[in-house]
Amino acid sequence: MAEGQIIKALSGFYYVLSEGNVFQCRGRGVFRKQKVTPLVGDRVVFTATSETEGYILDIRERQNELIRPPVANVEQAILVFSAVSPDFSAKLLDRFLVLIESKEIAPVIVISKMDLLDGEGKETIARYVHDYRRIGYEVIETSAVTRGGLDELATLLYGRISVFAGQSGVGKSSLLNALCPDLQLKTGDISTHLGRGKHTTRHVELLEVAGGLVADTPGFSALEFDEIELDELPNYFPEFRAYGEGCKFRGCLHIAEPKCAVREAAAAGDIAPYRYDHYLSFVAEMKERKPRY
Repeated sequence: MAEGQIIKALSGFYYVLSEGNVFQCRGRGVFRKQKVTPLVGDRVVFTATSETEGYILDIRERQNELIRPPVANVEQAILVFSAVSPDFSAKLLDRFLVLIESKEIAPVIVISKMDLLDGEGKETIARYVHDYRRIGYEVIETSAVTRGGLDELATLLYGRISVFAGQSGVGKSSLLNALCPDLQLKTGDISTHLGRGKHTTRHVELLEVAGGLVADTPGFSALEFDEIELDELPNYFPEFRAYGEGCKFRGCLHIAEPKCAVREAAAAGDIAPYRYDHYLSFVAEMKERKPRY
């Protein structure tokens, strides 16, 4: 038996990297009986049946697990959002951040296509960059065309397992190609009719980029909060945690409670108003979801 890490899952096969070699493996039937699905990023025990093939026997305990995209043991999430085409969406970014915060994965915000901005657009993005950095998030402004920000991004990727995630068409594949031209990942144009990107990545795969492993994942534009309880949501807004200690009531949800320090901070502008608005929207959404049994 040997140990390795799944770097690709495709058509029922799992490609396991072990000591520099890749084995095309099937999962044993026990996984189906236990309703356990091996994920890209899983550390596994396998037996080799030849120099290139084998069977996965066991999955080591996971550090974390994402459902969309389906990947495990991620050390950091590179959340790619374009400055334009499609336009930057702070609300969608905040949805991603809540999910990543809930998984205790370090987020890195990457704003792509900075070369396409005009003067007014640069000012708008600069305000968002300032706000998110003030919260404590790492924010990198990039361009696959001018290569701006790529050295900074490469430094963060080195020696880590990262997931690239974001809305379709924001330029994830373009950035990865700029960092590692040998990848030659397919890129797609933006549909001007729908305002959405064409899906260009069809499966999850760990790619060697800048001395680290990167999961290039299918683009998607919606996230659900199915795994998050309402009373947990304030914990996933870091700036809320700092002010929340000053709330009158323990377990304050920062909605309508008296003497709520978070609401006071939002009203004073110490918390970005749009972040608080997004929080209220997420609360309303979670209250309307069907109960789980």
